[in-house]
Amino acid sequence: MLTDTRIEPYLPQIMDWRQQIHSNPELGFDVHETAAFVVAKLQEFGVDEVVEGIGGTGVVGVIEGQSNSSELCIGLRADMDALPIHEQTGLAYASKTQGKMHACGHDGHTAMLLGAAKALCESRRFNGKAVVIFQPAEEMGGGGRAMVQDGLMERFDIQKVFGMHNMPNMPVGEFGLCPGPIMASADVFDVTVQGKGGHAAMPHQCVDTTVAAAHIVTALQSIAARNVDPLKSAVISVTSLHTDGESYNVLPQSVAIRGTVRTLSNDIQDLVEDAVHRVINNTASAYGAEAQINYKRDYPVTCNHVEETHIAGNVATDVAGEDKVQRSMLPLMGAEDFSFMLNARPGAFIFVGNGESAALHHPQYNFNDDVLAVGCSYWLRLVDSMLPLN
Repeated sequence: MLTDTRIEPYLPQIMDWRQQIHSNPELGFDVHETAAFVVAKLQEFGVDEVVEGIGGTGVVGVIEGQSNSSELCIGLRADMDALPIHEQTGLAYASKTQGKMHACGHDGHTAMLLGAAKALCESRRFNGKAVVIFQPAEEMGGGGRAMVQDGLMERFDIQKVFGMHNMPNMPVGEFGLCPGPIMASADVFDVTVQGKGGHAAMPHQCVDTTVAAAHIVTALQSIAARNVDPLKSAVISVTSLHTDGESYNVLPQSVAIRGTVRTLSNDIQDLVEDAVHRVINNTASAYGAEAQINYKRDYPVTCNHVEETHIAGNVATDVAGEDKVQRSMLPLMGAEDFSFMLNARPGAFIFVGNGESAALHHPQYNFNDDVLAVGCSYWLRLVDSMLPLN
């Protein structure tokens, strides 16, 4: 692996930034302190234009190259928000806020893009404009959608956009990506099963919503197994089941069911949504109950564009070497709201290895500071590749 020489002098600072952000996690759109930290750094670096409040609390910085004869402007995106998890790492710089932690590495993503922005401002060795995008609410709320709806692409004339995420247990210095779908869509559903409550010793006088709900949970699993083409992917997970009963001898009047659906294509997404409604309604009816369903399409499929994926793969190879880049990695069934940016402009999303670590969203996860040089180098070489200076 070759660390870009432009980033080497700044690596201790970048690590300090990362650990400072890690100690002060914020959730969703409520990333005011993190955004203020980013703004202060971008202004300190001499970024030509710094804009706050895009999509709520998003921050955008415009960096102009030595030459502006090229009309191309590319966007580089990092996410800033943390998760509602109690940290269990025992680190000296662990979260100072009870119940919040950077368990997905967004602290590292933000620090790497800040490091790249600093180096780009120092050298300006490119032709055109590089726009650094610091996004809120990736984990919840759809900050990527909010920034796109707030005119991110049009306002800053972004023609292509790129994102990066760390990958636990992929070796440090390695990358992974693929053309087409790389991460799944994320739909969510809330269901209320209504029946007739009563005495648990007299079920014949009731409509037992617990039995109906249990069969709904089981029946939903038949959709992926029996309605979806075995060569395509769908995951349906019930994540919450709650009755309004609090007693051993009372059959509850209603049961609430909550879950998520993940797919890798629009046609399977349509098929599964229709099937979820059919299975829930018909199963509830079979047990004499009724179901009210609220089904919401949240994040779309994260779909890499072919040309930009090829470019990103070449850049990763320049940083790490051909044998360290998985150009045809298998898609993941997790979701990413960078999908909204890729739906708005051509681009690519790439994974960078975090080494041996706890899984994402785990209370013992920590971003590996050894990755900082790798990620910063990728961003710098990507700008070199996309915006060459003669």
